[in-house]
Amino acid sequence: MAERVAVRDITNEEGRKLLSIVRRGSGSVVRWRRAQIVLWSAQRMDVPAIAKIAFTSEDRVREVIHNFNADGFDSLAARYSGGRPPKFTLPERREIKKVALSRPVDHNLPFSTWSLSKLAEFLVAEGVVDDISHEGLRVLLREEGVSFQVIKTYKQSTDPDFEAKKNRVLELCEIADGKAKPKKGQPHRRHLHGRVRTAEPPAPPGQAVGAEDRQG
Repeated sequence: MAERVAVRDITNEEGRKLLSIVRRGSGSVVRWRRAQIVLWSAQRMDVPAIAKIAFTSEDRVREVIHNFNADGFDSLAARYSGGRPPKFTLPERREIKKVALSRPVDHNLPFSTWSLSKLAEFLVAEGVVDDISHEGLRVLLREEGVSFQVIKTYKQSTDPDFEAKKNRVLELCEIADGKAKPKKGQPHRRHLHGRVRTAEPPAPPGQAVGAEDRQG
């Protein structure tokens, strides 16, 4: 039988620090995610159970626990070069937008709408980005012309043409990334940027897209 992997005994102070990281839920998603795994292990949850609720592999859970046992809280930190927030490439930005415009159920996830924390965690878990903060994700989506409120209401749309519109947006993203070719009569790659934006759902009556972000 394989040896049970578990976090070492932690002090009350370490427990409070882990809880603080998890409850705050801001800053580095990597740090927050690793702190969750360590805290679950400290609560005597086994590796398969942690992997299931964290939507990650058992090997990844073991790695986080082993690293914490060896290096403590230093192992939770996302190691940025120079300590600066990461800058995302154009393909990464497109993939982030593509995932944001999809539905969680499209990825076999057990919830119906994205929150910033769930979306950021999924992007890191899937390797789309190494790390991204919740505020960094909000800013990136805003720069891409997608407000988070629009994402949530778009998923809940009762528009009978919802699926066709959503699939068209995702198709244009694939073409822009060079992963698919335009069908006969469709615009070439250099024309796609403006078309992708117009394929997004309209804002509610009397409200411009992103208006709620500007008010905040």
